[in-house]
Amino acid sequence: MPVMPPSSYQIRTCQNPSCGLRYPLTANHPFGERCPACLGPTRVALTRALDPEPVLPPSQPAMKLEALLDNVRSAWNVGAMFRTADGLGVGKLLLCGITPTPETKAVRKTALGAEESVAWEYARNALDLAALLKREGALLWALEQDARAAAIGETDAGADGEADKRMPGACPAGDPPPGRRLVLVVGNEVTGVDPGLLDLCDRIVHIPMRGRKRSLNVEVAFGIAAWQLIDR
Repeated sequence: MPVMPPSSYQIRTCQNPSCGLRYPLTANHPFGERCPACLGPTRVALTRALDPEPVLPPSQPAMKLEALLDNVRSAWNVGAMFRTADGLGVGKLLLCGITPTPETKAVRKTALGAEESVAWEYARNALDLAALLKREGALLWALEQDARAAAIGETDAGADGEADKRMPGACPAGDPPPGRRLVLVVGNEVTGVDPGLLDLCDRIVHIPMRGRKRSLNVEVAFGIAAWQLIDR
C-alpha cells in the first residue's frame, strides 16, 4: 500500500502490456499499488493534491422550488436527490410513502452531508399531503410520461392551450406566477407517480427523450427538471 496522505492522490498506469489501465489511486485503496483490473504492477504517472470541494458564493434561485418524492424506493436515489437539491437550491424535500428518510444510513452515505442542509419532512400518504399543499396555495407539477404532459423545456403548453384543456384545474400555460410556491412531484422507479396524485397536480411535464430508452433514472430526471424549473 503506498504511503499517501488523504489530502493527495496519484494517477497510476498498469505496466502489464496486455492491460495498460490508467486510473486514480487514493489512500486506503483496497488494491494498493496493484492494478485493479489485472492485479499487475503499476507506476506513478503523476501526483496531485486532493483539493476539497471549492466553496463558491451561492446564487439565489429564481424560483421557490420544493419537491415531493412519491414512493421512491431506492435509498441511493434519495440520497443523491438530497445532494442535487442542495446544489440547486431546492428548498425542501417532501418524502412520502416508502421513500427512505435520512435516518437511513444509505441515504446519508449518498447525500454526503446534504441531508443536513436541505429541509425535509415525511408523510405516509402523498395524496393527503398534496391536498394540504394545494389548500396552502402551492402549485404541483408532476414529472411523468403521460398523455397530458408538456415538454418541460417549453415555456408554453401549446399555442392552443390544449395541454391545459386536458387537465381540469390546471394552471395557465407557461411559467408559474412569480413568487408562487412550486412543488415538483417525482415518483417510483417502476410505477411512476401515483395516478391519483397525478390527477391532483396542476400540470404534468416530461423530459423529451432522443434515444431508444424512453425514461431516465429518477434521480437524473429530478436533477434535469429541478434545474430547468428553478432558474425560470
